[in-house]
Amino acid sequence: MRLEPAIEKPTTLGLALTHDGQVTRLKWHRLRRRMTDPLFGAEAMAQGFALGASMELDLRVRRDGGFVVLHDEFLEGETTGEGRIADFALNELKAFHFEDSRPLIFTEDLAAMLQKANPKALLQFDMKDDLAALGSNGLGHLTALFSETPTPVIVSGASLELIVEISLRLPNLLRGIDPTDKLVEIYRQDGLKAVEADLRADLRGPTQPHTVYLAWELILKAAAEGLDLIGLCHAEGKLVDAWTFTLKDPERGFSDEEWQDFYALLALNPDQISTDEAIATERAWLQRLGD
Repeated sequence: MRLEPAIEKPTTLGLALTHDGQVTRLKWHRLRRRMTDPLFGAEAMAQGFALGASMELDLRVRRDGGFVVLHDEFLEGETTGEGRIADFALNELKAFHFEDSRPLIFTEDLAAMLQKANPKALLQFDMKDDLAALGSNGLGHLTALFSETPTPVIVSGASLELIVEISLRLPNLLRGIDPTDKLVEIYRQDGLKAVEADLRADLRGPTQPHTVYLAWELILKAAAEGLDLIGLCHAEGKLVDAWTFTLKDPERGFSDEEWQDFYALLALNPDQISTDEAIATERAWLQRLGD
């Protein structure tokens, strides 16, 4: 299949790629347009909201039921604090910063920023805790802050039980699931037929996902063996995010091996690709097509 660009005025904003008449969004993984950007940068998020970008951040529940934008369970490694995040309330967490001295970001901040965002923007809340950890306080906090957000928000997480519960309280939010780890294990034990059956069950299950997040390596491996995971999702009316394709050398662009993989991935028509190098990926794509 030949991929033809349909871009009249090439830009490198890191928002999307156009190929064969299809548009694939580039999602800013952990709020990064470049790997050199700070982790979960408020400045990059503000830029994304202005441009209408697709972005992702991680949420960890606080002791008071609110959330802080962090990936790990513990404060060490990402912040100046120490200890389990769920043991701290908002005012206590405000005493800590990211390791580069930036203030932490809380759901209260997100709710305010979303009110002014470009309606074309999409913000993914990747929930790192399960339903038991959130409890009624966490669910109530989300409901109070995001029941009327004007900017599209998609909530994803490993806990399908949590996604279902959030959907009942916040039907205005989109839902996402990531069955990658489970599908990889099923493939190892039972093969591709079992992978297909399990994924189809999830697509038709109670989460009613808007988007399915799948590792790009799994997508290509399955395709090479005759199973089009993206096509399967599309047939069920679901979008697919292929994660996380990040150029090893953003200045030089695609290596030959990376280009082969990326070209094959785009040929399968993912709706979105997660990356830590959105600008460099778009630039490298245009350069390759112009060679």
